[in-house]
Amino acid sequence: MRKDIYQRLIALTEEEEKILNGEETVNKSLYTDDGEFIIDSKKLLQAGELIDIRRHTRFVDFPKHKHNYIEFNYVYEGKLTQTIDDKKITLKQGELIFLNQYITHEIEASSEEDIIINFIIKPEFFDYIITLLDDENIISKFLLTTLYKDYSEGEYLYFKVAEKKHIQELAEKIITELYEPSIMSKATIKLLVGLLLVELVKRSKDIETYSANNYDKLLIIQSLKYIDKHYKDANLFELSKKLNQPHYKLSKLIKKHTKMTFKELLQEKKLSKAVELLKFTEYSIVEIIDLIGYENPTYFYKIFKEKYGVTPREYRENS
Repeated sequence: MRKDIYQRLIALTEEEEKILNGEETVNKSLYTDDGEFIIDSKKLLQAGELIDIRRHTRFVDFPKHKHNYIEFNYVYEGKLTQTIDDKKITLKQGELIFLNQYITHEIEASSEEDIIINFIIKPEFFDYIITLLDDENIISKFLLTTLYKDYSEGEYLYFKVAEKKHIQELAEKIITELYEPSIMSKATIKLLVGLLLVELVKRSKDIETYSANNYDKLLIIQSLKYIDKHYKDANLFELSKKLNQPHYKLSKLIKKHTKMTFKELLQEKKLSKAVELLKFTEYSIVEIIDLIGYENPTYFYKIFKEKYGVTPREYRENS
């Protein structure tokens, strides 16, 4: 790590100075405006940003909380001890843990020598990256469920990679890019995070996994993967045949675990694909409507404006 960036990492923050001067608990207003302790990405990310980092606050116990984003904890120096569903985990220097939006955890006070980097990442950051990964690996399955924001089971992936120096080097490159952004930083960060995930996939034997509730998770993952691949002409009856499940049972499971119906999930996927095509291709709007599988342009315009507040043409111009 470059010396100037390292000095920024170890320097006391205003919050830490207050703690050392007698403030005994975390100031929750720095992290959320909600009555519950759900840390809000809006408090930590600048408007429009999908990823950033902050050093974990030292010298104080962090009480039970959740996030409305995906969090990676990376132990740059020292250790990190946290409790997830009564299970205590201590990460060593060089290790990482990925936490989805629904994990509840609490963190023991870190000492001055403990340098923990928290990556704050909105799920949509992974929309492109997930296409680079093999469908069947454990990280893809973790990311796939996080992309559907109403999938509500707490999960984590703990990477015991303290001895894998090339993984630490990648993490440090991402940190450096986030601390000193350039005109190409957004693209560079995506590529580096994608490369980090690919390297972690190769270390599947070093991964400890956890899910607060594994009930029928495999069926839900398969359903989400089916929608992801076949959004143009997907339908519940075809999916139920593929999974050898009654359609009514599958429908109830999807609603239970994602808080959305199959039709709503499919519509979300089609609209996100439409946005991708508007941003990154020169297809006409009529062509995009056909590519994502809508036959009624009027209906597409209606649901697009309901979700994004603008017409497809306005969205493309603003992008």
